[in-house]
Order: sequence, then C-alpha cells, then structure tokens
Amino acid sequence: MTAPLPPVGELLRQHARTFALTLRLLPPELGRPLGIAYLLARASDTVADGVAIPRGRRLELLEGLSAALAAGEPERWAPRILPGELPGPETELVATLPQLLAALECLPDRAEVLRLWITILEGQLFDLRRFVPGAAPLSRGELEHYCQLVAGSVGESWTRLTATHAPEVMSLPVGEMSAYATAYGKGLQLTNILRDRAADRLLGRVYVREEEVPELLGLAEAWLMEGNRFVRHLHGGRIRYASQLPAALARRTLGGIRREPGSARIKVPRREVYGLLLITLPSLWLRGRSNPAS
Repeated sequence: MTAPLPPVGELLRQHARTFALTLRLLPPELGRPLGIAYLLARASDTVADGVAIPRGRRLELLEGLSAALAAGEPERWAPRILPGELPGPETELVATLPQLLAALECLPDRAEVLRLWITILEGQLFDLRRFVPGAAPLSRGELEHYCQLVAGSVGESWTRLTATHAPEVMSLPVGEMSAYATAYGKGLQLTNILRDRAADRLLGRVYVREEEVPELLGLAEAWLMEGNRFVRHLHGGRIRYASQLPAALARRTLGGIRREPGSARIKVPRREVYGLLLITLPSLWLRGRSNPAS
C-alpha cells in the first residue's frame, strides 16, 4: 500500500518556498491545481537536473514521461532513481509521484494541469538536449522560446483557471489577460535566469552572454510591466493580491542584479518578502481609481 500523500502545502513549503507563499494566498480552487502542477513539473525538473544521473538516462526518463503524457496516461511514468543519484529532498519528491498523480486524477482541472505539464516538459527536454558538453550560449530566439515553454505557459494556465473558477475577477477578455500573464511568466523566468547565471554556467548551461545582461535586464522589466497590466485588470481580492507578489519580488531581484552584477546570486531576504506582503495588502480591497478593474 502506498503511503498517504503529504499535504500539498507541506510539499510546496519544502520545494517552493516563495511560490508556496503565493499559492497559499489564492482561493483553494486555484491554489490546489497550480500547486499540484508545480510539484509535478518540479519532479520532472529534478530528474532533468540530476547531474549524478547519466545524461542519456535522464533523456530516456523524460522522453518516457513525454510518451506517457501524450497518451494521456501519466501514471505510466515511474522513474527509477538509484541511491545517491539525487539529494534526499528531491528523492522524496520523486517518491511521491504515485500519490501526486492520484491527486491529479481527482482534479476537475486535470486537463489543464496536464496541458501545462506537457508544455513545461517540452522546455525541460529542450534544455537537456540543447546543453550538450561545450554547447554555445542560447540565441535570443532560443532564450525567449525557453522562457515561454517553462514560464509563459504558467501565465496562460493561471489565466484559464481564473477564467474557469472566478471569471468575474477579470475586467478584460481572457485573450488579453492571457497575453499579459504570458509575458509576466516570461519576465519572472528571465529574472531567475539572470540571477542564477553564474551557477548555471558552472553546470555548462549558458543561457545569456554577460555582454547581453544590461539589455536583458531591460527585457525582463518590460515583461514584468505586462504583468503589472495583468494585475491592474483584476478586481481587488485574494487573486489580485497573490498575482502581485511575484512581480514585486522580481523587481527587487532585478534591482539587486543591477547593483551587484558580479554577485554569485541575489536573494531577497525573508524580512523583505514579508514587507512586500504588507505593502501589497491593499490589493485585497482596492476600489475606484486605484484599481481600474473595480
């Protein structure tokens, strides 16, 4: 008998501290499918990034997942991880896959979560195939394509789920909101890439050339501005509040990169995260001129 699935919130706190905070702010009908989608994508990403697993076997495992998802049978995917191939927490996450997949089967939004996981997996496979030993840095087109697959897709699903469960929250048609949310997701991903570029380079993954960093900081900010438009067209409440936090954190991170471009990694201190939660608290009830969606 399989062990019961730990609460999704507990798994998210272990594997996605800041995103877990964002999801906790959402109504359960949005937070649960997005949380399960995150954990499933994180499990496949853990396999993709498992440097102790031979690259060929990582590709084989993810291609097996791709075939299972294409057949609409994700439960067929049961990656066998050998002792020592993944750190303890990642091994435990992969071990929860049967329970996560069982939880997915019970979701009313199963089709949306599967569609999102398929798209993110395409990005994970692109990453693994593209960065062979000695690979050149990504071109601008490849970088934007990768950001779209692994994060722009999240904005699209976030919008579709909102349209399904809380359509009254949005003041623009779904197509317009989705375009803003897609750019928003890409901006968040590009921020992460710029923040982590030194660590990624050590792993042989050069997503951006150093001479491109100033221009890409501007691109990330432009995409995040689209995210601001998405937020402005949400009525005040929990969904707007949760949607606003990632952009606020990303802007803090971009500011840190501008101040310390050579830093190995910029991290927003926990106290600043809680400060941003307080600053954005009015999003729960904003009306009138300060919230165009009202």
